[in-house]
Amino acid sequence: MAPEILISLRRVRKDYHGLRPLRLERLELREGESLAVVGFDRAGAEVLVDLITAASLPDSGDVDIFGTPTRSITDSGTWLRELDHFGIVSERAVLLEQATVEQNLALPLSLELDDLPAGVRARVRELAVEVGIAQDELPQALARLSPSGQLRVRLGRALALTPRVLLAEHPNATLPPHEAPSFAADFARIIESRGLAALVLTADRTFAGAVAARVLTLEPATGELKSSAGWRRWLT
Repeated sequence: MAPEILISLRRVRKDYHGLRPLRLERLELREGESLAVVGFDRAGAEVLVDLITAASLPDSGDVDIFGTPTRSITDSGTWLRELDHFGIVSERAVLLEQATVEQNLALPLSLELDDLPAGVRARVRELAVEVGIAQDELPQALARLSPSGQLRVRLGRALALTPRVLLAEHPNATLPPHEAPSFAADFARIIESRGLAALVLTADRTFAGAVAARVLTLEPATGELKSSAGWRRWLT
């Protein structure tokens, strides 16, 4: 049996006041699949993620998530339940710079940040190990972390509620070039070990090939996605 289609977009058009509307003829993401798409700028990537998570609706075309058309999600309770299936790595997710790294990782799990419950603290330490944050960094203020460290905090927060799908908007945009291979390798390891479906939007073809098994390139004028080889290696 073929893996379940978790995300499906068909003949989608969305005007977001860019140079041209977002157009996407067809995109499918199946359970356990890792896919990177090159060709969306940052604004377009945000629009696409909002369409996928039902935060907005297309001007035309169809978006289905987990077998449900997003147009049929009409109440906040249903929307929040569907949203829980997604983990989103995005600079739009607010980080608390004066709070500790531990508190930032704990935010999806608890609002009791000044006195974390023991179970939450244990879960945070597990997440830190998984995403490559050292235990001695947890008590530090988030502002002291490097861009790579802060990106790993965003990744940890996206994973905290055990999503089915991981969405990443230009995750390597703030990384120094020498740190991108390490992050890409950890990202690929995590989605494979968790069996996650992942959609990564990036402008870097090398990074795309390192994080995903399949790489597609968007033709913005037509909305067609063209296939290119993906690989999980970074040759240095």
